[in-house]
Order: sequence, then structure tokens, then C-alpha cells
Amino acid sequence: MRSLTILAALLGAVSAAPSLISRAAPTFSIAKPGGVKDIVITAENTLNGTFHSKDTTTVSKGSLNARALSGHLPIQIVNNFSGNQVYAYITGLDSDNRVVFVAADGSLVYPSSGGSGVPVPISAPVSIALPSKGNSITVTLPIVITSARVYFSEGNLQFFMVKIPTGDGLVQPSVTNLADPSAGINWGFVELTYTSDKAVYANISFVDFVGMILSMSLSTTDGSGTQTTKALTANAVSQVCQGLSQQSSVDGYPWSSMCIANSAGTPIRVLSPNDYAVINSAAFQNYWSPYVDQVWSKYTSTPLTVNTQGYGNVNCQVSGTTLNCNGDNRSYSKPTAADIWGCNSGPFGKLSTDNNIHLAVIPRLCAAFVRSTLLIAGGNVQPSVGQSQYYTVSPTNHYSRLVHQLEVDGKGYTFPYDDVNPDGENASGLLSSGAPNVLTLYVGAPPS
Repeated sequence: MRSLTILAALLGAVSAAPSLISRAAPTFSIAKPGGVKDIVITAENTLNGTFHSKDTTTVSKGSLNARALSGHLPIQIVNNFSGNQVYAYITGLDSDNRVVFVAADGSLVYPSSGGSGVPVPISAPVSIALPSKGNSITVTLPIVITSARVYFSEGNLQFFMVKIPTGDGLVQPSVTNLADPSAGINWGFVELTYTSDKAVYANISFVDFVGMILSMSLSTTDGSGTQTTKALTANAVSQVCQGLSQQSSVDGYPWSSMCIANSAGTPIRVLSPNDYAVINSAAFQNYWSPYVDQVWSKYTSTPLTVNTQGYGNVNCQVSGTTLNCNGDNRSYSKPTAADIWGCNSGPFGKLSTDNNIHLAVIPRLCAAFVRSTLLIAGGNVQPSVGQSQYYTVSPTNHYSRLVHQLEVDGKGYTFPYDDVNPDGENASGLLSSGAPNVLTLYVGAPPS
């Protein structure tokens, strides 16, 4: 109710202020879940396995052979969620690169497409029902697993299998397809890798979206202590959407449309600008243009110093239409909005022939654009200014600004190069250990 009141106030302010009449009214994007015919298969939502069986098979933990039973990682799941029934799904690739789900009792489910080139729903019982709020459940991962995710959802998610040239692929829920069968569900995931050396890597990231609120901790057996990523507050989705709605009223850009709402109009996740571009590529097409022009103008007469944090300081300067850096094998053209949101195209795209200087400049230059630090005091050295000076001028990445404001412990990347920081700062949401004891995942709110 509070979010509706705030949104109404924002809309009232727009109608009352003549200077804002031309601004875009804040609106959320509405999910309209469809069926199999509405699935869009992309590299981002497909996990490609290298094995195909004509039938789905389930292997009980007791019947796993010695080679298969190569892991023992307890995953404790704590339910801090205040809504409806929550389910967990543990899925990834086993040591033979086969798509696998781990059931609540530790048995393994190997789903099959049945040879179908059209996605086939997984009907085997792969969901893990969480106990009521305040309680926990422990699932022991009996095998090593890579490219894995532990999904959590308020209600059941829908997964599908499809035949691909290398074997069977898992079609996972998509955040950028508003007609995906799971589009109306509140969900999120933790990335997980459990290696043959029994090392654990678990990560929470907001590079693509903010969804169901997740936190985690990892205890160890080597005396190194417990690592924790608390990430976001329990009501972060609604708060980010309130902030984006306010920003839309201020500058007229469709920030609020990055909020995906269910049929009742309740926001269930927030897309990053890069992912929202899949839905509306023209939304921010010219957003960065004036800023880029100002940057190019400044560094035509003033050198930009890039601290490569490994290869020394590199001086860069604009000549003509490109930025050129000493010792770099390529120059940099003006980036577009799409280049800045994704940090992997245009001047930020990589080639196999790029030297170490170029590979070091790309992330530092893109991070400086995303955070809008190139024109502020001290911005002539990148990276140099601290986190308190990120996102302080316009234009900037307001998604990143708001998400970082709501992080309890400052952990969780909001764009691909959020690890670019002055020495001593770290915003990574990654937990890792070569001697793991228990991985604990918190759903709905961080631990107190």
C-alpha cells in the first residue's frame, strides 16, 4: 500500500509541475506468462549438456557408484520469506557434463528432452519444498557440479529440456521474456560451482536483475572462519522500483519500466538497463550521448590516467574521434548507451589480439562511464575516487545507484566490471573456499 501511495504522489507531482508535464509517467512492465510456444531460447537461459538419453532417469543416492559419489557438500536453506510457499531447485552439470537436478533426499534427476527440438516440460519431481518461515532444511550435494544454480521461487518454476546438437539442453526461466511460462513468478538464484577438488564458489550478483532476496554464508574446516554475503534488504525490490519511478519523473526516461510486475501490479523483480534493452532497445538510446561528448571534449586537452593495477599507470588522450592510450594496441571510439550498459561491445569489446594494456583499460574505462566519474574532481585518474562518489552526477546508472544503496554489506555486483575499484575496496558477492564445511543460503531476508 505504501508503494502505491508513493507512486500516486509521484504522478501527482508530475501533473502539478508544469516543467515536468512532458516527462514520462512511471509505469511498470507487466509479466504475461505464456506457454511452451512463448519460450525464447537464448544462450542466456539455456544450459547446454553433452549427453542425451531418451528417457528421464532418477538415481538414488544409495545407488550412486564410488566415482559418481564424489562430493559431500551440505547446503542449509533458511526460510526468512514472509510470502507464500517457497521452492528450491538445485541444477547444473555433473562431471560428465550432463544436466542434473539434485532432489531433497540427495537423489539425482537426469531429465530428458526425449529427442524433441521443441522444449519439453520437466515433469519429474525436482522441486524442494522449503519449511515455513523461521525454519530450515539441509540438502547434501553428493556430486561435484559446475555451471550450477540454486533457484528459489514463490510458487513453482517451470523448467524445460530441448534436444541440441551436443546433447540435451536445460531451458531455464528468462527474465527478459515477459511471456516466459515463469514470468509471473517471484524468483532468483545463487550461482554455484563445486569442483572435483572439493572447492566451493558461490556467488550472488545483480548484474542482470534483482529478484527474490537471497543471502549466504560459507563455513570452512581450515580455520579461516565463516564468509558472509548479506546482499540486499528484504524489501529491496519495492524500494528500487520506488526510486526508479521517482527518477522517471525527474528525467523522463523509462527507468520504472525496468520493474517487472505480476498481473496484480506488484513488482517481483527489477532488470538492469542492459537486460531491459532486450525488451526495449530504444529506451535509453541517446541517454549517454551528451556525457560522452563532454568526456571526449575534456580529454582532448587533458590527459586521462588509467591505473591498470598491474601494468602501471597509462596515459590516454583523445585525438580526432578516438581515445588513444600509451602502449595500447587499439584505440577507443565513442561508446553508445548499449556499449556502456553491457561493457562488452563497441570500444569495450575484446579481440584475441588485444594486449595486456588494452585488456586492463577496457574494464576501468567502462566502469568510469557507468559510475559517471570521468568529469568529477579526481576523475582524470581511473580508478581513484571512492564508492561515495559513484553515481553522484547525471547521467548515471540509477539501477546500480539504488541497488548499492540497499545492499546491507555492500556486496553484489550491479554491472560486469563492478570489481573495478581503488585498491582495498571490494564489492564482490562471491564466497569461496577449498575447505568448505556448510554452505548456508537465506531466502527472503539476510541473516540478522
